[in-house]
Amino acid sequence: MEKREQIVKGFYAHYAEENRLDGSKQGKIEYITTMHYIHKYLNDGQKVAEIGAGTGRLSIELAKEGFDVTAVEYSDSNFDKLQKNAEGIPNIKTFHGDAVRLDMLDDESFDMTMLFGPMYHLYTQEEQLAALREAKRITKKSGIILIAFLSVYAIMNNNYVCSQCGSFIDGFNENFTENLKNRHFAEQLFTGFDIVEFEQLLAKAPLEIKTIVATDGILELAEGRKDFGLEGENFEKYVKYHLAFCEKRELLGSSSHLLAVCRNQ
Repeated sequence: MEKREQIVKGFYAHYAEENRLDGSKQGKIEYITTMHYIHKYLNDGQKVAEIGAGTGRLSIELAKEGFDVTAVEYSDSNFDKLQKNAEGIPNIKTFHGDAVRLDMLDDESFDMTMLFGPMYHLYTQEEQLAALREAKRITKKSGIILIAFLSVYAIMNNNYVCSQCGSFIDGFNENFTENLKNRHFAEQLFTGFDIVEFEQLLAKAPLEIKTIVATDGILELAEGRKDFGLEGENFEKYVKYHLAFCEKRELLGSSSHLLAVCRNQ
């Protein structure tokens, strides 16, 4: 716990999270896709919780749309910005807390719970299941739980095939054992999953999986190219293409960010 707290909070103290979903085409398509699925399952008058709300980009937008929103953030620096960004908005409540222990939130309080961010930084199955079960606990029966997670293969392709974070051997040793099993440990900072591995984790919660979505596709890798060309009408067409095919299973592993849409059992 102390190691996770030190590593995660230390990282976000120096990272501009408030710009992540607006500063690139990758961030924009992740935001567009995520909001598309939120609106698909969230109805007028319903209550929503975002666990791992960052600086509030999604929560504040939903509050402005009229939803009753509760936003929980773990990082000290992000929480301070979340509170500031939420000032003057009456229908959003903010809490400083950890996804694995949401004591401030009552059982079956929310129609939708969004677990966005915590699964990037939970390194043991015990903590991963604790976060999933807390999300399950605070969500109404038959309510929707949206869970963001990272693809381990996208981590390898985006960061190590291109030598952005080191050699391919470095990436392999960080993310896999010698017999090709996924590794999860705090010093990774961001931990990635195999799709089947994550489905098996959800089954242990247990949660009913409705679909899994590639929220940003290959844009993290593509946007680094000098000939990247998704501007104007091309980007608008890409958005339409992406939303039509983002649930295709053959596309999931190449997406940096993934979204599991689940129903509470």
